Amino acid sequence: MNNYDIIIRPHKSEKTTADIEKGKYTFIVAEKATKIDVKKAVEDLFGVRVLSVNTIRYDGKKKVRHQNSGVVEGRTVSYKKAIVKIDLNANEETYLGKGGKTVKSGKKVKNIIEGYAD
Repeated sequence: MNNYDIIIRPHKSEKTTADIEKGKYTFIVAEKATKIDVKKAVEDLFGVRVLSVNTIRYDGKKKVRHQNSGVVEGRTVSYKKAIVKIDLNANEETYLGKGGKTVKSGKKVKNIIEGYAD
């Protein structure tokens, strides 16, 4: 699956907007996507370090609608939501190289997902 196929769109509500300060972002994702897929997609697309991913499945609700021709029954769309917590204290990764020297990975990591709250 492509990263753009995994993350469908951001899920915006009052609660999710307030959770941005805590580093939690909410997305509607593909129903077959796993937590690992969501983590990799968010890290690749937005350039952030993901600490945890929680997923929730929502089944479609039954709806009954009355029309001129009678009663129409149906269901709303089912979807999967992922709450992603990112690292707010994003520093460059360092590790020990040959001879015990500390080496920086050179990988730049952001501490915010830009364009989410627009």
